Amino acid sequence: MVDAARARKLADRIQQIVAEMLERRIKDPRLGFVTVTDTRVTADLREATVFYTVFGSEAERADSAAALESAKGIIRSEVGRQTGVRFTPTLTFTHDPLPDSARQLDDLINAARARDAEVARQAQNAAYAGEADPYKKPDEGPDDMTARAAGDDQA
Repeated sequence: MVDAARARKLADRIQQIVAEMLERRIKDPRLGFVTVTDTRVTADLREATVFYTVFGSEAERADSAAALESAKGIIRSEVGRQTGVRFTPTLTFTHDPLPDSARQLDDLINAARARDAEVARQAQNAAYAGEADPYKKPDEGPDDMTARAAGDDQA
């Protein structure tokens, strides 16, 4: 087992190499606008998972996934050449669902803000159904104080 710092450094280096390869050397027409978002390497440095996103439709995402699978060998050999590790990790390309989840959360937050604004707009002209302050409070006027004092003396 390797320490986590070395695995993280290797993952960062693999991410840089893959991004550079996709930008400059891989000329597959199926490859869309791909962004490498993260890379994770196992503790034994044998397997690397490369997370990516594709800007576009579901069909473009499927085409880009096929292009990445076909270019996996070229990218792996370049990773082995540039990193110099004894065993070049096998690469697995996985679509990163994080941007889609973030977009969905943003939509939900915006809908909640719109509902809050609607409730606030309706509350501006609203009146209380009963009294403004529904809680009963004892009167602490000067007459009540003398009556209590007189009642205490009689008991």
